[in-house]
This record gives sequence, C-alpha cells and structure tokens, in this order.
Amino acid sequence: MPQSTDQTPTTVVFDLGNVLIGWDQTGPLADRMSADRWRAFAEEADFSALNAASDSGVPVAEVVARAAAVDERHGEIVSRYYERFEKSLTGPIEGMAEVVAELKGSGVRLLGLSNWAAETFHHAPAVAPAINELEDVVVSGREKLIKPDPAIFELLLERFDLDPSRTLFVDDLPANTASARKHGIIGHVFTNAQSLRRDLETLGLL
Repeated sequence: MPQSTDQTPTTVVFDLGNVLIGWDQTGPLADRMSADRWRAFAEEADFSALNAASDSGVPVAEVVARAAAVDERHGEIVSRYYERFEKSLTGPIEGMAEVVAELKGSGVRLLGLSNWAAETFHHAPAVAPAINELEDVVVSGREKLIKPDPAIFELLLERFDLDPSRTLFVDDLPANTASARKHGIIGHVFTNAQSLRRDLETLGLL
C-alpha cells in the first residue's frame, strides 16, 4: 500500500443505495405488476417525488395519503410498496463488502450518507451487512435533509469533525458528488467496485 501523505484521504463516506446495497423499486409489487406496468404507474403517480418526500423525512403514512389524494388506487399501490419495502432491496453490490473490509482493515474511517426513509432504514443492514461496518450513517429521513442539499454535507462535516480535503464521498449520482465537491470534499461517481478500487489505489487508500 502506498505511504500516506497529507493529501491522502483519511475518511471514506459511502452512499448506500446502489453503492453498498442494490435497490429496485419494482420489487415490492413484482408479484402483481410487471416492471413495465410499475414504470407506467411510477410516471403517472410521480413516484419519484413521493419517494423523495419519504427520504426527506415525510412520514410514510403522509406519503401514502398524498398519493391517495390524487387517486385512491395510487394510495393503495404506494402503501403496498412500503409494506413490502424489503423486497426492493436486491442484495449487496458485488465486490463492495470486500472494499469496505479492506479499507476498515487499513484504518480508514468509514461513514455513510444516504437518502433513505427513516421508517425503512432498518432493512438495509440486514440485506447488506457491510453497512454494519460503518462507524455511523447520516440518514436523510432522520435529519429531514436530502442530497444534494448543501446542508446535509455541512451536517456531515460538522457532526464527524471531518476535513473535507481528506474526505472521499462515493455516490452513484453525479449531482450528489458535485454538491459534495462544492464543500471541498473529494467526489467519486460510483459505477462498480472495480472502478472505485482504481480510484482508491490512486488516492493511496488501497
């Protein structure tokens, strides 16, 4: 492993969904709706906005009520989605448990920062145990802040007393890494474990 320098990050912060754990919103109703039917419903009901509301701290019951206020059927489908939320989680992302273990073994500080509903977050570590290896996770639904809002990155830096220039943030959405970079945090847009490994090696972390 390369020798650490003043520029070598000392902390890696992981997004969770589609970085450490797979998420497929079609899963909870897959026994009732094909993927195409779900996508048509999601567009009609603006599920992305409902999901973002949940991730930003709106209680699930209120999210369901918002959907039902537009169309009773929408409310029923969204309620069913949250009742069976664990079926949206497809398992650990290939190769990432090993990356987490190697980083932890080398003494790197590991944290999480995830857009996730407070009421469903407990499912995540059971499906992807590498999440349990993180020191702590900032969960958007608990904080009532959501990426890419700059405030959630400010909270992260302050809560854990992080030096942004020595903090690497790994997220699958470019908008989120771009927001992190505005705070001086090093950003990596995640595509797969192999690409991340190359960046970690370049930075002297593996």
